Parts: sequence; structure tokens; C-alpha cells
Amino acid sequence: MGRTAPLRAGGPGSPWAYLLIAPAVAGMLYLLLYPLARAVLISFQDFRLRQLILGDAEFVGLHNYETLLSDPRFWEVVRRTFAFMAVNVVAIMFLSTLVALMTERLGKVGRTAVLSSLVLVWAVPVVAATTVFQWLFHSEFGIVNEALTGLGFSSFEGYPWFAHGGAAFAIVVLLVVWQSVPFAAITLYSALTTVPVELYESARMDGAGGVRIFRSVTFPLMRPIFMLVLSLEVIWTFKAFVQIWVMTRGGPGDATTILPVYAVQTALAQQRYDLGSAASMLTVLLMSGVLVLSFRQLFRQEGESP
Repeated sequence: MGRTAPLRAGGPGSPWAYLLIAPAVAGMLYLLLYPLARAVLISFQDFRLRQLILGDAEFVGLHNYETLLSDPRFWEVVRRTFAFMAVNVVAIMFLSTLVALMTERLGKVGRTAVLSSLVLVWAVPVVAATTVFQWLFHSEFGIVNEALTGLGFSSFEGYPWFAHGGAAFAIVVLLVVWQSVPFAAITLYSALTTVPVELYESARMDGAGGVRIFRSVTFPLMRPIFMLVLSLEVIWTFKAFVQIWVMTRGGPGDATTILPVYAVQTALAQQRYDLGSAASMLTVLLMSGVLVLSFRQLFRQEGESP
């Protein structure tokens, strides 16, 4: 007896394929698009605690956006957000590139140890890492104060790190960089492994040094991955919320308040869910603008490359 041909639901263009994935796609779209659409709607309404309970929100057009854009505190938070993003992204990309270059030059044992350490750091939950940093810089029980005092810096005995705006801002930056470097370094190291060894040998034969080799050989070949990682880090640092909220709640004062924290403060503390939603939408627009500029630069460089 001959074999019976297996039943097929159809080829790649068959409607059965779309029917099979339709529930998953519908669920994903609902989870992603509904909260966004709801936030956009609330940003155009007078939506406070009363409206949250009774549901009789009134449409007010662009009034919430006008209120935010005329608030000096909002623009101060915007400036701080861009400063926070710039400091973090520059530090992350610089350190990640150094770690990737170092890892490439290590032997098998050293490379395995470095990559394993990066993966372990990357796997630490955000809240757990933030709690650890809180204890490290605790004014009474923190190991940082104890270590600095032991080295002879007596002024750091009982030093309240989170009571000073500059110190709190620096600790948050240190935490975000520490959490972000592993992903960026591993990704850049993966890009480095794709560079042909023959190009390095040719550059050395021409008398090029390490800096010249990186600028003329390594970076041009890994530039697309570098720009991709840069764009991802812009997104992650721009919307950093959990670290700041758990560690400082945006304080002291507004020293660590960036746009996501400002939106939550406005929505919860003032019960102005309309202003909080508007601040979130403006955050998305500003972040999208930064990403558009980044991708335009990437595409322009790709077009100019031979």
C-alpha cells in the first residue's frame, strides 16, 4: 500500500495560517494598543478621581497639554531627563565598548569568566539590584560609607547620600549603567567576532596602531549593531522608572525626577490622571524624536558606506 500524503492546512498564503495565529495576534494587539489608546483618550479629558469612579469624563481637547507646556517645572524635568539620558548612554556605550574589546582579546577561560559575569549581572532583577544599592549607600549601615571612612575620609561617616540631590542623581546613574552594560557589552562583543581577522592583519602590516585599527576597521563594520544598541539604550534610559521610584521617588526635591517619574507623581499624588497621561504621551513623542534622529543618522551612514 502506498503512503497517504499528509494533510496540510494550506501554503504560506492560505487563510488557515492567518486563522491559527489570529488569537495570539489579537491578544498581543489588545495588550499593547488598548493601554496606549486609553492613555491618549484620557490625555484629552478632564479625568480626576471623580471621573475614575463615576466615568463621566469631559472632553477638554488640548487643555492638559497646554497646562503642561506652560508649567516651568515640566520643562525643568524635560531638561533633567535629557541630561540623565545623555550621561547614561555615553557611559554605557563607552564602558560596553571597552569591555567588548577586552573580552575579544582574552583567552578562552578569561572570556568565559567575563561573559558569565555579565550574564549574571544582567539576570539580577531590577528591584533587587536597586535595593542592594540602597543598602550599599545607606547612611548608617552602608558599606560605602564604612569603606570611605576606613580610608581616612572621615567626612563620609554617616553621610546621607540620598539627602543630597547631586549624590542621589549620581547613584541612580551608577545603578542604571551597572544594569545596562552587560547587554550592550555582550551584543557589541558578538559584533566584534564577525570582523574578519585578515583585516586586522592587513592593518597591522600597514603600520596602523590599535586606535587607528578600531577607527578605520572595527567600528565601520560594527557600526549598524553599535547604532542599534545605542537606540535601545536611549529607550531604556529615557524611560527608567523602577530604579528611581524604588530608590528616591524622584527626590530629594526634584533632583532625580525624570519624565516617567513626573507622570506618575502627577497622576497619583495630585490625582490628575489626565495630566499624567498627557505627560506620558509627551514622553513618547520626545523619545520618538530622539530615535528618529538616531535612525536617520544610521541610514545616512549606511548610504555613504561603499
